[in-house]
Amino acid sequence: MNSQKFSNLPLTQEMLSNLDKIGYSTMTPIQADSLPLILDSKDVIAQAKTGSGKTAAFGIGILSRLNVKKFRVQSLLLCPTRELADQVAKELRQIAKFAHNIKILTLVGGASFGQQLGSLRHGAHIIVGTPGRVLKHLDKESLNLENLETLVLDEADRMLDMGFIEEIEKVIAYAPKERQTLLFSATYPDEIMSMSRKLQKDAVKVETISVESTNKIVERFYKVDGDKLQTLANIFSTFNPVNAIVFCNTKVETDAVAQKLQKMKIDAIALHGDMEQYDRNDVLVQFSNASARVLVATDVAARGLDIKELAMVVNYDLPHGEETYTHRIGRTGRAGAEGLAFTLFSSYEEEKIEEYRNETRIFESQESLKVQQNFDMKPKNITLVIEGGKKDKLRAGDLLGALTGDAGLKGSSIGKIDIYDRQAYVAIEREFIDEAQKKLSHGKIKKKKFSVWIL
Repeated sequence: MNSQKFSNLPLTQEMLSNLDKIGYSTMTPIQADSLPLILDSKDVIAQAKTGSGKTAAFGIGILSRLNVKKFRVQSLLLCPTRELADQVAKELRQIAKFAHNIKILTLVGGASFGQQLGSLRHGAHIIVGTPGRVLKHLDKESLNLENLETLVLDEADRMLDMGFIEEIEKVIAYAPKERQTLLFSATYPDEIMSMSRKLQKDAVKVETISVESTNKIVERFYKVDGDKLQTLANIFSTFNPVNAIVFCNTKVETDAVAQKLQKMKIDAIALHGDMEQYDRNDVLVQFSNASARVLVATDVAARGLDIKELAMVVNYDLPHGEETYTHRIGRTGRAGAEGLAFTLFSSYEEEKIEEYRNETRIFESQESLKVQQNFDMKPKNITLVIEGGKKDKLRAGDLLGALTGDAGLKGSSIGKIDIYDRQAYVAIEREFIDEAQKKLSHGKIKKKKFSVWIL
């Protein structure tokens, strides 16, 4: 790990103080190598794996050069998924606390276009969005990029995988030719290098994969010709993970596997691209706040999920290649913890599985797994939903006060609190959920009554 300090960079004291306050004291390799170039207005094409600190690298760069008094869109960040866009915007807002009145707006599909129009009328300094929705606003002339200084393509390889290249090119046609362009990607296929040549000028390549600490992941493979779902349940009963993501290749199978696991008393929820945004929010909140132990997902969830401590990843379906496999299992084994990764395959997939064999991966019989009678996986928490949010000026402290005050809960029984524009989510220990819901429903928060229900 590179030991360079942020104080070695030409950053204001206000930004340095805020970085220290939010826990950014030492630069990661990708930050140490790319930030000096970004601050020097160079075009950068950077390769670093998920979880390496890429967001802070480009975030600190664009925020340090932002002119707050110039209330125009100065930076545009394109992301492949809604989840990643939300995560990036959230981290940028943390970094942006060094100054007042920096407006960061998220433009993603699945959210109300009308509400986004209203927000855009009030102006923004930084836009974080998915290519399709950003392009729609540009075409409708509700978004103007005339003052754009920096364009960031985050997880550019994933955007290519998802077929966004045409939309990205149309978005860039609205941007000034004289600008800084930053490409961040976990992998560098030929298409990425071709994109760089088209979009960037004298781009400096930064690659830190070799010096980043490797995730500690134990990888196990099981051949399954019988009941695949039972093998999955046996993995859970043998290792009993705190939480797990199970990857399927289709949306239909994602729903089916989650429903079948629920019938087996294994707490599971599904996430895929056909879900409405509010349903996706419900799922992501529950999984991140320990109100659901198993998330069954398509690859849309392979990136952009802000789950810092994930115990296990299971490839229920064989990934489409080693690259997808790497992205999937890279969600676990972070921050020095040991992660577990399991892959199930059938006899007709044995030829494909040969590319996965190496000296570190374990191929063993499913007979080695324990079959426990009456095994279940219940979540630690259950989520309480309050029909009020930022628009109602609700803060986490208001909810915490109402729950520990009138509702009489101990602070230790209250978990993560997420507040959106019109809804708030609070994780409550399972045994206290009914009591919390009842007391909040009959009480008031900030002298006002809100609808409250259990998710």
